[in-house]
Amino acid sequence: MLRFCFALVLAATATAASADLNGPLRVIDGDTVAIGQTNIRLHGIDAPENGQRCGGGGAPMWGCGSWVSGEVRARYEGRTASCVELDRDRYDRVVARCRVDGKDLGETLVESGLAFAYERYSEAYVPQERIAARRKAGLHATGVKSPSAFRSDTRRGHAAQRLASAPEGCRIKGNISTNSGARIYHVPGQAWYEATRISMDKGERWFCSEQEARAAGWRRALR
Repeated sequence: MLRFCFALVLAATATAASADLNGPLRVIDGDTVAIGQTNIRLHGIDAPENGQRCGGGGAPMWGCGSWVSGEVRARYEGRTASCVELDRDRYDRVVARCRVDGKDLGETLVESGLAFAYERYSEAYVPQERIAARRKAGLHATGVKSPSAFRSDTRRGHAAQRLASAPEGCRIKGNISTNSGARIYHVPGQAWYEATRISMDKGERWFCSEQEARAAGWRRALR
């Protein structure tokens, strides 16, 4: 009996969660929407960041990120969608496949040249991207850097700026874990070195050698 009741609770919870993924859309950007209070990252696609600019190769630079967000908003804001949750991303957003008027939203956006197939996570929309590229639809009509490449370049640029603030010859990053308070240092070449930011006002600091870091009570990052 207890197991039966527990199963009913789980079923009711799943039904409620499913119900929350049906309703009018609020467009956040080219690949992220919301239904009610639930933010939804559309599965298998990647759209330019809001601040991303496209062009180059003889083509003028233009705000492709804001253009895509505006186009998606004009087409889908307020329309009723039905979404199926597939996963959660590292920001705890629901990753889902959504349909509007029976049509796969991700597929439509890629085929219209408003987003790219996000092959790192799914190859579902690769054929649609090839069709859009042949037609020079949307983003494919001009020079455009993939959103993932844009984000990578942006991170490298920020990392270079942060590195420029380090004392000369002192490039070891002393980071304090937000969760545990552990004092961990990262050396160039380690997995999390580039992503690690140093906040001097939080007690984090730069070290000139591993010996200096260890003497100050910090331990080396495992990766």
